[in-house]
This record gives sequence, C-alpha cells and structure tokens, in this order.
Amino acid sequence: MQERILIIGNGGREYAMGRVLAADNRVAALYFAPGNGGTQNLGTNIACNKPAEILDSIKKLNISLVIIGPEAPISEGLGDFLRENGVRVFAPSMKAARLESSKAYMKDFVSQAHIPTARYVQSSDIEEIYHFIDTLTPPVVVKASGLCAGKGVIIAQSHKEAKTCAKDMLSGALFGEAGKCVVVEEFLEGYELSVFAICDGNDFILLPACQDHKRLLAGDKGPNTGGMGAYTPTPLCDEALLTKIRTRIIAPTLKACKEQGEPFLGVLFAGIMVCEKNGELEPYLLEFNVRFGDPECEVLMPLLQTPLLDVITYAIDGKINQLQCAFKPLYAVAVVACSKDYPYKSSAPAPISIHHFNENLGHIVYAGVEVDSKGQLLATGGRVLLAVGMGESLKIARDNAYEILGHISFAGMQFRDDIAHRALAL
Repeated sequence: MQERILIIGNGGREYAMGRVLAADNRVAALYFAPGNGGTQNLGTNIACNKPAEILDSIKKLNISLVIIGPEAPISEGLGDFLRENGVRVFAPSMKAARLESSKAYMKDFVSQAHIPTARYVQSSDIEEIYHFIDTLTPPVVVKASGLCAGKGVIIAQSHKEAKTCAKDMLSGALFGEAGKCVVVEEFLEGYELSVFAICDGNDFILLPACQDHKRLLAGDKGPNTGGMGAYTPTPLCDEALLTKIRTRIIAPTLKACKEQGEPFLGVLFAGIMVCEKNGELEPYLLEFNVRFGDPECEVLMPLLQTPLLDVITYAIDGKINQLQCAFKPLYAVAVVACSKDYPYKSSAPAPISIHHFNENLGHIVYAGVEVDSKGQLLATGGRVLLAVGMGESLKIARDNAYEILGHISFAGMQFRDDIAHRALAL
C-alpha cells in the first residue's frame, strides 16, 4: 500500500522522521504541518495548525497516516480528534499523555504502580512543599508540573533556593500556568539515560538507549536546554541494565495504563537515572515523555534497519510483538548548533553558510530554519540544526559529527564541544 503521510511539527525530530520516510518507496507523498525550511526539501509544508484545519487538509490531500511529533498537540488531544474522524494516527491519547503533561499525575501514577522513582511531594500548598523540602538533603529537584518544553526543572543547591523556586513557580512568575502545581523530589546521584519504547497498547519494543546532553555548556554547565546533543548506542547501558528498565519501568507502566482503560499507543520515552546501589546499577524513573525525544530521535532514526513505516504501522495495528526490529551495527552522534542568545531569548535571523562535506560521514538535520524570498537558508530558531555523524565506533561517529559541523556557520552559532564525553572517557 502506498502511504500518504502527514507529520505534525516543525523541529529536528520531525525532519529526522521525515528524512527516513522520504527514502521509503512505499511513501507516495509526505507532508509537514507546519514543517520548517528544511522539511520542504523532503516533502510539502502545509500551513495549518488548528485541528479542524488539519482534518480538512487530511481529507483534501487523501492522507492515510498522521504522525504527531511534539508533546503539545498530543497533550491537547489532536490524536483523539483525528481518530474520532477515522484517521490513522501514531500518537497516544490525551489521557495517556498525562504521563508527560502533568508531572504531578505521573509521579502519583508510577508510585501506585510501584515503579522505582525518587521520593517526592506534588502540591499547590506552599507550606506542604516547604515542609517536604526541609526533610531533604540538598541539592533539591523542583519541577513545574505542566509542559515547559523540557525546561521546567530546577536543581536547587540549598533549602532556601528550593523554597524560592517553588514559591516563584506557584505564583506563575517562573513558568506561568505550568507551575501552578509543583513537584519536589529528592536528588538522585548517577547518570541519565533516554530509553524509548514503541508501544501498541499491549506490547512494546525497546530502541537502543541514548544519552542526551541537557546543559548549554561543555562539562554539563550552564542552564538546561531542550538538548544540545545526543548519541546512541551507549556503553553506559548493557543488556542487564536494559532488562531492569524493561521489566521494572516500561512493562508495569503499560500494564497500569491498560488497567486504567487508557492503553498506550505511540512512543513512551523514559528519562532514567542510573544509580549505584550495593555495587549494582539500578534504574530510577525521572520522567516520562509521550513522544520521541529531540535530539535523541535524530540519532535513532538513521540507525533503524527496519523501516520506520513498519515500526509505526505494526504499532497502530496492535502487532508490535510480531516485528523483529533491527538496527545497523553503527554509532550515531548529533551535535546541536544553536543561535547566539539561546536559551535566554530569541536571536535575529542569520544567514546559514554550508560548505560541501563528505556525506559518507553523516548528514544535517534542520530544525529552527526558514528560507527567505531569495532562497537563502536562515537560522531563525533557538536550536537551529544538528550535525549527525555516523561511524563504526563512538569516537568515529563523534569525530564525523564535528567534522560536518566545521562546514557550517552562521552569526552567533554556539555548540558544545564535548558530546558523548562521559562514554568516551570509559
């Protein structure tokens, strides 16, 4: 069957999915809503964002499959609306998406399901929050419960700072409505992993574990961002650890979703903290997201040997356990190039210069870019593009990513020079 596919979103994640789908000869047409200046080279960008407009475009363009990339439209119920109108959609329901849209809901959910996670309190009562903070040893983790595009978490270094952050969140001063309920957690010492499960409501398959780099600056310093780079697979997650994640975190989550009448269909993204306990590596759940991570999606997609279209259709059809999902025996490293003032404020549009590079090294993924009336590619977003290096070893993939990045320039371009540093130091 020839598929006519619409990808909702405009970032690097959507470009990365579109890039592999565009190369599949079973895809007759590929659309993006709204897309970016790079996706127009993979398919057709369409200007629509309201559910009714999107449905109208689906009907006019005879679209057979919709993939929703970002968390906001998923959490607002776009997938539910389209399914109710007979559209095949790859995305969880709005109720299932509460695992990401409400950190308070998520913490209560996993606690009831006996999934290992940090001790916490979720509340809108400042006195209750203050009392819990006093029981913790700093640093203290303070989170806005609602969606904050990956930036609603503060690691407070003292009780005083934690209380100030919580107070500012509840007042709306820090994250607006997203902070009107606050989650405070004990700080877990260890290293983070990103683990993705493709779910069909009953079963799931796990993709290779990734590691993201959230902080703006090298050495994991500076403010949190949406992600400055990622790599996969990681030597920091062996089969024994992945089995613990599968059995203790992903499987009981899907079982609880189903028992609550909201079977989970789509991508379940588990942010994992790996801690050493009695000489053993133990996984603890930090957070759930209900879609591919960005920039993790950009390193997972080029490693898929099984076509992405098969992964998605098997999930939608409830047959994911019948799919043998294979991956190329390679490593992938993505380095984000972001604008001058990211993540503090928007930067002025800047022309992008890309000099020829050896495409055997990898490729570029476009995110915050537009094309002006003269055909010039402009950096217009915070995270502008990603250089994705591929290789037979992590070091080769890392070197290839930075080699590609060396052929790219725009005014104020900033990036981290130490992506994959933790694994390469082993």
